[in-house]
Amino acid sequence: MTELVTLEVETRSETGTGAARRIRAAGKIPGNVYGHGAESTAVQADELQFKALISKISTENTLIDLKIGDDQPKAVLIREIQRHPYRSAILHVDFFEITAGEKIKVAVPVRLEGTPIGVRNGGTLQVIRYELEVECLPREIPTGFEADISEMEIGDSLHISEIDTGDVFLLEDESLTVCTVVAPRVVEEVEEEGEEISELEGEVEPEVITARGD
Repeated sequence: MTELVTLEVETRSETGTGAARRIRAAGKIPGNVYGHGAESTAVQADELQFKALISKISTENTLIDLKIGDDQPKAVLIREIQRHPYRSAILHVDFFEITAGEKIKVAVPVRLEGTPIGVRNGGTLQVIRYELEVECLPREIPTGFEADISEMEIGDSLHISEIDTGDVFLLEDESLTVCTVVAPRVVEEVEEEGEEISELEGEVEPEVITARGD
């Protein structure tokens, strides 16, 4: 089942673009906590602590005990992380508060184990789905779904129905493909049409048409 980790954050009173820049300059990440129609709470997290946390967890489906100041911890999921387009900086994070006993929809990663026989024989593994969406209670979120693909030959496919998803409710069409092993491409060298025409022109004598007499 799902992991449970802890993160401490602080409330923030300033909002807006200018305030967000100042928060980030101070080594913090601005964020919001929301859920179930309640007003969102503006918070800020220590950048180094947050990066260390997300480097060790699956951000899509790991429950976090979020401690906001002196308040009781809230069980949350990370709903969105906004990143800088070309730097490693995190610009903003959204946390979604979970209610105990209420089912939620989450994406659970698929972990493919082993190297397919078909890949060892020159084929290529094409992964189509890296995660599956499920609905379950917060404390029952799987950390991941494992699938052994070491016996797959060239031309074989793994479908959702072949993965053990346990007791959670799957929100996917089980006939869909997760991955497949395809044959290596054979590249045929074809002469350009222009080159072929040039060669033909060098071999064929031009036809001379003469005018007929009256």
